[in-house]
Amino acid sequence: MGARELALPEPRTASAPGVSTRDIKIGMSAAFKGTAAGLGTELFRGAQAYYNEINARGGIYGRTISIVALDDGYEPTPCIKNTLQLIEKEQVFFLSNYVGTPTLTRALPVIKRYADQHVILVGNFTGAQPQREDPYVDQVFNIRASYRQEMMALVDRFWQAGARKFGVYYQIDAYGRSGTDGVARGLALRGVKIVSEATYIRGAKFEDDMTPAVKALRGAGVEVVLCTGAYQGCGAFVRSARDAGWNVPISNVSFVGCEAMLSLLLKHGKTTRRDYTQALINSQVVPSYDDPTLPAVIEYRALMEKHNPKVPDALRDPKYVPELLSFRSLEGLVNAKVIVEALRRAGPNPTRLGFRQALESLRNVDLGIGAPLSFSPERHQGLDSVYFTRVDNGRWVPVNDWTAAVKA
Repeated sequence: MGARELALPEPRTASAPGVSTRDIKIGMSAAFKGTAAGLGTELFRGAQAYYNEINARGGIYGRTISIVALDDGYEPTPCIKNTLQLIEKEQVFFLSNYVGTPTLTRALPVIKRYADQHVILVGNFTGAQPQREDPYVDQVFNIRASYRQEMMALVDRFWQAGARKFGVYYQIDAYGRSGTDGVARGLALRGVKIVSEATYIRGAKFEDDMTPAVKALRGAGVEVVLCTGAYQGCGAFVRSARDAGWNVPISNVSFVGCEAMLSLLLKHGKTTRRDYTQALINSQVVPSYDDPTLPAVIEYRALMEKHNPKVPDALRDPKYVPELLSFRSLEGLVNAKVIVEALRRAGPNPTRLGFRQALESLRNVDLGIGAPLSFSPERHQGLDSVYFTRVDNGRWVPVNDWTAAVKA
């Protein structure tokens, strides 16, 4: 299911909102500016790299794919406004690649209002529960594993490595609560509870002092900290913990933006001549982009180098430098591969309902990532795999030995 195979014949007629004789418009609201700029930027770049290749080869039934992207700064109110604009004014075919739980959670009721128009959301950079449950799951196709799955898997691995006292550090919003709920559920299966909790406010910067959070968790005797937050706020916690001489394992979930966080920690480490990356773990929902055995990874690396896609000038944050490769852009490309396959199956005159049905027809689709994707009318989550990475010589690499990975 590579990009090379998907150039298809000319279309016949425009058939739905967002579908003309020339192109297909996809709506995206995400963080392109501010403290979470790296999240939306990289997700966009990965998807755009794949669409650029498809477009260069003739598009889908002759139609090119275009992303209508709007910045919400990782804040709920702009996301609501963007969603209305994308549906009402821009008349996009469907929505895709929304970023963040606090934003998407507030946009879901808006999307629900357009159920009779078959507006759907495909592939989101959030693993929260609301879009996986009634009353919203009917209009949302989640491709990635959930935060609950990520956190329960992390609890399992750390438990096997000998940890018993778990603490959590999280962003005070729906996203943070979602991750913490996963930790609590994982520990409940083992008859224990979270030992201590610490929080921070969304929008925190890497330079912020998180010493109070460190003291609260350290004072409770926590042996491992599971974090649910964005890269600047979580990076600030790692920095504060290591500066305080507290070297317990610290883990984050996939949303954090691990490359951006690592870049901040490495840069700060050069200044202070200190290693901030020991015993630092990150769960992922896509495999390593350094795995040469996976066809999708080979394709991803080639397309990112070939197209080096950039966000529109109006969305560019001058303080953020894009990564050549990242788990976020790989996830964006994987999402785009799923979308392109469904568009192909929807035929030369796609409708919103027909596209939805095409998605629900996807069974055991080989995306080239080592795990098949399946949807159905009853199942709107395509993948369940969770991967684990650690830092080695300034790079994120797969965890092969958990005992060694959690040592400070």
